Amino acid sequence: MGLEDIVARVRAAEEKAGRAPGSVRLIAVSKVQPDARVRAALEGGHRVFGENYVQEAAAKWPGFRAGFPGVELHMIGPLQSNKARQAVELFDAIHTLDRMSLARKIAAQIDAQGRAPQLFVQVNTGDEPQKAGILVDELPGFLAECRALGLAPEGLMCIPPEADDPAPHFRLLRDLARDQGLDALSMGMSADFEQAIALGATHVRVGSAIFGARDYS
Repeated sequence: MGLEDIVARVRAAEEKAGRAPGSVRLIAVSKVQPDARVRAALEGGHRVFGENYVQEAAAKWPGFRAGFPGVELHMIGPLQSNKARQAVELFDAIHTLDRMSLARKIAAQIDAQGRAPQLFVQVNTGDEPQKAGILVDELPGFLAECRALGLAPEGLMCIPPEADDPAPHFRLLRDLARDQGLDALSMGMSADFEQAIALGATHVRVGSAIFGARDYS
């Protein structure tokens, strides 16, 4: 596969859905990938990347950013409240706002740093007890509380249950975003990003299909 192939598939999916070219941002998920693979993507001109771990991003990206201007970095993994300062410092977008304690920490850091990443609220569309995310019924109240803190979430994010058809979850997220006046939808990964684009995704998160399998050893 590789980056060029995935970019071509994203553009084809946009066209098939009747959407403007470039309307979907491809987030290349570089977590736990060797620096050589990430550098190759950067040298190929890609600039939008996703990381799951603050500590890994802090070690990896300042150096890459010094050599490759224009990098846009997205936090797509669970975010501990005690990492909020670093996350606001490092990331241009945070896709995993999922509880009020984290919202309060992020709001405080935005005030302190004068820097406001784009925010997505993670929604637990499958009502999975082991998974992070705001429950569907609790979303309006959570957004109201976030806005009362001075935060301005721009979109929603979901990770459908692994065994489910993702399409109903993507439709649900799209409808929730519309109902709440939000424009951005972070949904779709390596196996289903074309389906997500057809259902309104503005951001897709693709890792292994671009970089190859991860080695966690």
